[in-house]
Amino acid sequence: MDGPVITRGAGGPVRRAALALIALLTAVCTAACSGAPAEKQAPPPAFNETDVMFLQMGLAQITEGEQVAQRAEQRAAGAEVRAVAAELREQWQTESGTMQRWLLGWERPMQADPSAGLHAGHGDLHSLREEDVAALDQAKGADFDRTAVALLLGNLHNSVETMRMESAGGAYPPARSLADQMAAARQQQIQRLLAVASAG
Repeated sequence: MDGPVITRGAGGPVRRAALALIALLTAVCTAACSGAPAEKQAPPPAFNETDVMFLQMGLAQITEGEQVAQRAEQRAAGAEVRAVAAELREQWQTESGTMQRWLLGWERPMQADPSAGLHAGHGDLHSLREEDVAALDQAKGADFDRTAVALLLGNLHNSVETMRMESAGGAYPPARSLADQMAAARQQQIQRLLAVASAG
């Protein structure tokens, strides 16, 4: 009879300790494996809709500017107009490649859905018209240069506004950095074109 009494006397505390340990392990596992929001914060989004809008609008503005810059590089009488146009085209080629790569990686279209309303308030920022290109094609000599400079200035101004939008509201750091770099380059090119315009 002594054996069972000793077992019961020693087993009570041991059993309670074992049960407490099991309960503790269960609680730890539940907290670690549940993924509850209180225990783990979701990471911030890699990009937001402003980033997407910046890339889509940027590509549209580059496409429009290319129509003018290509003609200006080939036909402008002024060396500075040709130089700015060539510089823009080279930069646009690199910038557009980066923009397209990001949109592809994010599985977003190169162009925004016009019915989505995401570009509300920004539709006037890329507004090169067919008649503007037609007028440029018909112009010659100094008149061509004046028309090309005016169209490029309008395009670059709109582009800078898009870049400022990204710098203020974008979530993807590389896109904000690209916008800042592009804005600095465009501001210098705007100043060069303004000097040409004032001299003419």
